[in-house]
Amino acid sequence: MRSTIWSLLGLGACLLAHGAGPIVSTARAQDTDWQKVDETLGRKPSVAGDVRRYGFPRTDLAVTLDGVTIRPALALGGWVAFKPAHGGTMIMGDLVLLESEVNPVMAKMIAGGLEISAVHNHLLRASPATFYMHVAGHGDPVKLASAIRDALADSKTPLTVAASPTTPPPAIDLDTAQLDQILAIKGQANGEVYQFNVPRRDPIVEGGLSLSPVAAMGVATGINFQPTGAGKAAVTGDFVLSGEEVNPVIRTLRAHGIEVTALHSHMLDEHPRLFFMHFWANDDAIKLAKGLRAALDKTASTKS
Repeated sequence: MRSTIWSLLGLGACLLAHGAGPIVSTARAQDTDWQKVDETLGRKPSVAGDVRRYGFPRTDLAVTLDGVTIRPALALGGWVAFKPAHGGTMIMGDLVLLESEVNPVMAKMIAGGLEISAVHNHLLRASPATFYMHVAGHGDPVKLASAIRDALADSKTPLTVAASPTTPPPAIDLDTAQLDQILAIKGQANGEVYQFNVPRRDPIVEGGLSLSPVAAMGVATGINFQPTGAGKAAVTGDFVLSGEEVNPVIRTLRAHGIEVTALHSHMLDEHPRLFFMHFWANDDAIKLAKGLRAALDKTASTKS
């Protein structure tokens, strides 16, 4: 029977690293030396509630799809989130890898005592092809951070953060106020990409722990717009769906000219059971926003 981090969490037990001994610490979250975690991962996190989320964007890659150069914030933004849980820290993450990097990184993750919860594509026809590895774990946050860094060292993921540019990014060439109105939620600019995170109405639980804030933990529907000129945008992201919502959303997206590019799970033991549907289109931004809103209306998502 598969060894599951989350069932061990419910018992307050330790996950054993392969040949490396336990990585779980009884230290409480408030005793964590987060500066050491930052130093190990080579970057500062964004902080939301009790979650510290570290970004690992693939700024080293030049990925194109249907003639569009994919910005890291559109579809190449790997991340790992740390959240206090059960006397230690739980992590969840989504790492962006090339095909040749998947198995070396996976081997190091397993050796470091982490679990792999999914490996899949998000996009179709992209060059070079990118794959997405979801990881999970529980234990001492510094040891978890070391395991993540050691694994990513077997890829070309940048492990140091470049200095911030002295000039601000260009303004987003879209009617963002109208996008906000159509999607009924306030978006945020991230570089040259305009992003939305739409939470579900139902709480999401893993290992007896509420996965909140949902955006920081990767369980909110994500919708990203990257301007492509003349009011058009490339859109991608993923819908967070219950089983009965999957096919209504597929039909709605396709009816609005939005391609469904992947359907899969990201976690192993969440409640309710969730599916993640990725999509792609490059068309008039307002038209696409209306199609995405129609798809959201088929789900139990919040609407402000």
